[in-house]
Amino acid sequence: MKVVSQIKEPIEYEMELFEEKFLKSMSSKVALFNRITYYIVNRKGKQMRPMFVFLTAKLINGGKVNDRTYCGASIIELIHTASLVHDDVVDDSHKRRGFFSINALWKNKIAVLVGDFLFSKGVLVALENKDYDLLHIISNAVRDMSEGELLQIEKARLLDITEDIYYEIIRQKTATLVAACCSMGACSVKPDSEDVETFRKFGELCGMAFQIKDDLFDYGAEKIGKPTGIDIKEQKMTLPLIYTLNQSDKEKKRWLINSIKKHNKDKKRVKEVIAYVKEKGGLGYAVTKMLSFKDEALTLLENYPDSEYKSALTLMVNYVVERKK
Repeated sequence: MKVVSQIKEPIEYEMELFEEKFLKSMSSKVALFNRITYYIVNRKGKQMRPMFVFLTAKLINGGKVNDRTYCGASIIELIHTASLVHDDVVDDSHKRRGFFSINALWKNKIAVLVGDFLFSKGVLVALENKDYDLLHIISNAVRDMSEGELLQIEKARLLDITEDIYYEIIRQKTATLVAACCSMGACSVKPDSEDVETFRKFGELCGMAFQIKDDLFDYGAEKIGKPTGIDIKEQKMTLPLIYTLNQSDKEKKRWLINSIKKHNKDKKRVKEVIAYVKEKGGLGYAVTKMLSFKDEALTLLENYPDSEYKSALTLMVNYVVERKK
């Protein structure tokens, strides 16, 4: 958490003010909604996404943000929170960041409604402030996220994911929201500048690196307090596995696909798959690709003058690939 505090330092004031505004944007006339949103706010994560919004805005605008920046950060956090609530229902997951999920405490029906409520709040924040350009950015991101999830489900049935399809899935599922954060930050202060596209690309590259890092956790690359092999059990084709399949002969390929399709609940077999992926260099290959996305993101920052915001964003990109959970 020390690194996160360092990243937050140049935007400490903005983040505090944002928390107040964000809490206000979640309020409802229905007491049950307020009880649930209070539960959500008190169990929030590191808030990396609003941090991306503020750091980007301050970097390209001489250290200044405006009301639109706060609006953008609120939209992002509302939509992101809504997607997490819905994800837990879709995945039938009862824990989120070590706490009970909304569906575990209040059941699926209420969780879906809470997710819908938060989505609508995100849209309303933009409309009330007439920030149609920010609404456009987030609408594109939500569309991509839904398509990415469906593409992954479609491909998981056949296990025919190529490396290119894998990149498309993670670009849509994960990277698109980080891209929206950064383009939102740029758009809030310099709406028609080239910076909006530059930082969209920057965010996308960070998001790609972030997801590959998550894939590596599944192979026990770090001790993160959750069992390894979850992706294999859920028949998710991740980069280490895709690379390994491409490096295997027909017999081993058949064994791998059979393991994932029919023996994915067998702990011994899952361990054997993990060992084989490591042996074939699947992890090393994924690490190389992750670092390549990271370096590309850092290259985009080189054109901007040095500042505490640039340093914080550089730290953020490195944190994405070095984090332990």
